[in-house]
Amino acid sequence: MGGGGPMDFGKSQAKVQMVPDTGVTFSEVAGCDGAKLELNEVVDFLKKPEKYSDLGARIPRGVILDGPPGTGKTLLARAVAGEAGVPFFSVSGSEFVEMFVGVGASRVRDLFGQAKKNAPCIIFIDEIDAVGRQRGAGFAGGNDEREQTLNQILTEMDGFDGNPGVIVIAATNRVDVLDSALLRPGRFDRRVNVDLPDFNGRTQILKVHARGKPIESDVDLEAVARRTPGFSGASLQNLLNEAAIFAARKSKQTIGWVEIDGAVDRIMVGLEKKGGTAEQTQQRKELVAFHEAGHAIVGALMPDYDQVQKITIIPRSNGAGGLTFFAPSDSRLESGLYSKQYMESQLAVALGGRLAEELVFGEDEVTTGASNDIQQVASIARRMVAQWGMSPRVGNVVVEEQQGGGPFMGQSMGQGGSEWGGKINMDVDLEVERLVNNSYLTAKKILSENRALLDQLARDLCERESVTAEEFQMLLVQFGCKTMEFETIGETLNREKLPFQSMPQAV
Repeated sequence: MGGGGPMDFGKSQAKVQMVPDTGVTFSEVAGCDGAKLELNEVVDFLKKPEKYSDLGARIPRGVILDGPPGTGKTLLARAVAGEAGVPFFSVSGSEFVEMFVGVGASRVRDLFGQAKKNAPCIIFIDEIDAVGRQRGAGFAGGNDEREQTLNQILTEMDGFDGNPGVIVIAATNRVDVLDSALLRPGRFDRRVNVDLPDFNGRTQILKVHARGKPIESDVDLEAVARRTPGFSGASLQNLLNEAAIFAARKSKQTIGWVEIDGAVDRIMVGLEKKGGTAEQTQQRKELVAFHEAGHAIVGALMPDYDQVQKITIIPRSNGAGGLTFFAPSDSRLESGLYSKQYMESQLAVALGGRLAEELVFGEDEVTTGASNDIQQVASIARRMVAQWGMSPRVGNVVVEEQQGGGPFMGQSMGQGGSEWGGKINMDVDLEVERLVNNSYLTAKKILSENRALLDQLARDLCERESVTAEEFQMLLVQFGCKTMEFETIGETLNREKLPFQSMPQAV
């Protein structure tokens, strides 16, 4: 059998630290203050149990950390171990599952047996969804090895004998697939959501990872945090690491804003791509410059839309010929609430690139560069009507269920499809077409009325290849541009109504 012989199969593979020295404390964890507060109570209970027991409180049996990848769930568990100073058992959920029946359950028994001998202590199970998925959804019935392992975990955490003095901390980014018996109070009493950091959290995380790096004095980490909404803690760490690599590649001794800005672009859209003859490059530059200028101008002049952050026509390794970066609002990202006005603005912005090509080069000279934009327009418009109730004609009904991925373990097989008749499905198609047409007219009005700004921005892009947010704002002030009001949009649509046949057929 190799190793220590066949009897070692049932032994726990957990890493044990009787005197935990993880090198991480709560002071080194930033961007998740709410999660730190809840876990700090667990640490306080381990240090001063009488403070809570005198009031009749009992220590939580388990704490499950839930959140997107890279938000610091494992880091928080290491910080709890470093702060509490009690024995710490660390194991991955996949280490319980083997091809041999009964091995996983045996390892669970051995792990909890060691923990009870050293109570009070902490058991940390990383990626618990590898073993804690819902039971009864597989194809092996009750003899499935994974289900037997899960049953043993349930019994050890809150079974007939109880589980005094052992706190289980588990981490997962798929809490939706975990078994309900595992999540109930008495097993996992607390569910701590470790979400993506907000602006203040990103600033704190950047300051933590900037320690020990020779950052230049003119680099504003708050400005970097504003440019990186939706980044996780791991992404921000990787950002500064990429910036350091860029600086080393240039044989620099310090890390400046140019390196950090280049690292942000690389993470978001890929490396810059070089190549092509001078003539081809000039032709491509002009076309891409007008395309990206169209996106930027429509985005800047639509009401309540994201601010333009950067415009570039440098081709990227992911196939993009140019990009217009918008800075999403933190409040929108955190709440997940987007207004109908914002969604209609997004449709117009997506069509702005193709419309700029039409206005400058003519309808016969448009290219396939807007294919992703057109896909985005079709997807957003259909979801507005069929899923979000943003159409007065169709009403507040869900015509198409939102697709959340493939069926889980066979539970959703055979489900799906529309439950509505032909009339309402026809209304959906007509409303989608109306939304796209209205957005087309709105973007066309903006670009036609600001043609001089469009030409100037395209010239600047051809000369410098990139235009910053500050330079773009200066152009808007120079040309006296004002954000369009929705009342003006409505008047335009009522006055200028094009038949459906005259619209771009690709949409």
